[in-house]
Amino acid sequence: MKILLTNDDGYFAPGIQALAKVLAKEHELVIVAPEEEHSGQSHAITIKHSMIVKPVEIDGVEAEAYSVSGTPADCVRAGLDKLVPWKPDVIFSGCNAGYNAGMDIIYSGTVSAALEGVLSGIPSVAVSAEWVKGQCRYDTAASVAKKIFDKVQGPFLSLAKPMVLNINVPYLDEEALKGLRVADIGDNAYDFYFEEEVDGERRLSLRGRSITEHAPGTDRYFLERGYVTATPVIYGMADRAEMDRLKSWLDE
Repeated sequence: MKILLTNDDGYFAPGIQALAKVLAKEHELVIVAPEEEHSGQSHAITIKHSMIVKPVEIDGVEAEAYSVSGTPADCVRAGLDKLVPWKPDVIFSGCNAGYNAGMDIIYSGTVSAALEGVLSGIPSVAVSAEWVKGQCRYDTAASVAKKIFDKVQGPFLSLAKPMVLNINVPYLDEEALKGLRVADIGDNAYDFYFEEEVDGERRLSLRGRSITEHAPGTDRYFLERGYVTATPVIYGMADRAEMDRLKSWLDE
């Protein structure tokens, strides 16, 4: 199988290294990833200046690899248009340092890179590992993500409308995981901004109190209980019923 691998933490990040090692064992792999970290960039693209592309090496991975001086979405776009010699069967994005669960998926460069693949008609997988005191179990996340993909790849790759499979993996040994749950998208992880004054200049820093109670059935609910979560994600389309209702308002 032909796979394009990207991330939002940079081509040098240990998460992409772990995922590349697992995928390269059985699949043809090309890596196109940002030259520096782009966490929280969502689906930003570069339009005001040129991007620099460089061939790079990733420790322990024998695969063609490039860095791009752009965003995660840029990497997928550039990869598909100029750098990858074939159309990928699937795009992987990750392993991200920290969960992409709940409303975080809106801001996630990892998920947005995968969604860029979907925009090009290619099914994609986003993989994220829980961040605990500066550490992630990338080995667990990469192994679990591959096993999930192996199990669903037949029907997943043949979907008439491609989607992103968003996978989150707790900071645990693989044997200690409680299992897998297909989960709805949960809520926010934090509940406020913190405002502070510095030298007479008004500055706002994104801070928040962690929300520990999450709705049953959601990704955050299951992750807190030691389960891996898998969530199908697609770009939102105009809602037909709401379009009809809007028309009725405008026609009045």
